[in-house]
Amino acid sequence: MTTLIDNSMPKLASGEAAKVDPKPVSPEIFVNGVEITLEDIQQEIQNHEASNPGEAVANATRALIVRELLLQKANTLGIEADPMSDDQGRRETDEDAKVRQLLEQEVDVPRAGEEECQRYYEQHIYRFSSETIYEARHILFAAGLDDKDAREKARAKAEQVLASVKEAPGRFGEFAREFSQCPSSKEGGNLGQLTKGQTVPEFETVLFAMEEGQISPTPVPTPFGYHLIQLDRVIEGQQLPFEHVKTKIAAYLEASSWSRAVAQYIGILAGAAEIKGFDIEGADSPLVQ
Repeated sequence: MTTLIDNSMPKLASGEAAKVDPKPVSPEIFVNGVEITLEDIQQEIQNHEASNPGEAVANATRALIVRELLLQKANTLGIEADPMSDDQGRRETDEDAKVRQLLEQEVDVPRAGEEECQRYYEQHIYRFSSETIYEARHILFAAGLDDKDAREKARAKAEQVLASVKEAPGRFGEFAREFSQCPSSKEGGNLGQLTKGQTVPEFETVLFAMEEGQISPTPVPTPFGYHLIQLDRVIEGQQLPFEHVKTKIAAYLEASSWSRAVAQYIGILAGAAEIKGFDIEGADSPLVQ
């Protein structure tokens, strides 16, 4: 594979390596005689996330090679571009249209049958249940993590109000309206129906361990300050019947089959092509991501 990033380190007078930014090196990459230029790669890089510049270049190069293979095959088959437009009026480019039409024509993916979907449902039944819902209220004493004095004052105030709440738990909403520094104070601290991931982990850890009607025994610290929490109701998640999810399962199985089939098709094209300057078959990442 041609080196696209120059990671060599020039030496200082002391003999130590100087720190420099990686510099692109002009590539010599060809797909059946068609060059993938450095400018093409630099423009494509923005479409690929990577942990380092070398990985970004490799991902962009691979994508351009795959695209060139597909376009060349589409042209060989005489496919004429028939671009589609979405609801916002955005139109496919001719090249995108050719690639789409090629794959629609050449890659055959069977429909997922009832038995296959049923089998997947039974093997992954834990995935098909509704989430547990928590109906809760809170009183927020706001203070950021970077203000120690404010945090201490917020904690002290939270403990003071908590003592009053424990004496009159039925007045939690009143205390929220009076003391909470969250917009929910207008609703008596009501946070509505919460599911996993809707609040910060520190809040959820306490909330999910509580029982219906319980008030958090101590103020709960989060990056926003200190909270008093009241759990009003828990609606346990329910197993979803197969009939409710079989359409989604079929779509997932067909999409997975399509990805595998496209990868195999591209692999065949790559195996028959003359690709210089980049080892697409030996790359760590799959041909289709």
